[in-house]
Amino acid sequence: MKEDDDLQAQGEDLSAVVTAVLTGSRLLVAVAVRSLGAVADRVTLPQFRMLVVLAGHGETKLVTMAELLGVNSSTAMRMADRLVAAGLIVREVNPHNRRESLMRLTDEGRRIVDEVTARRREEIGAIVARMSDRQRRALISAMNAFNEAGGEPPVNVPNPLGWSAV
Repeated sequence: MKEDDDLQAQGEDLSAVVTAVLTGSRLLVAVAVRSLGAVADRVTLPQFRMLVVLAGHGETKLVTMAELLGVNSSTAMRMADRLVAAGLIVREVNPHNRRESLMRLTDEGRRIVDEVTARRREEIGAIVARMSDRQRRALISAMNAFNEAGGEPPVNVPNPLGWSAV
């Protein structure tokens, strides 16, 4: 009987955590979409994710990009084509392996990533500022544990954006 009660309590705790994370993810997606407001006519959220990955990884092979985004190569190619047409990335043949494409951000692509990052950072900062010091410390601990459990490596770059997969 005690074991059954413990298992039920664990299930209820897990359900409460999942509900809280789902609610938080809705908030974060809303922040992400609002932060793209000024550039929404130029890039979609998935395209922006590609820009963010390039900002973090530098020059990247198309196949590697597809893996990082969790999409197939043809989807990554179409996204890249649109970003090339918009002047946000450059795609070139790899001089060491002519069967591969390499992509990198243009200055304009970097500017968009920096601009959207600044907006997102500002809005998240305003939300977090409404929390108590104790709540902020608990959030840091909880988010670090959540990110680690999900396999998202710590961000040590000036523009920490995006999800591990789109």
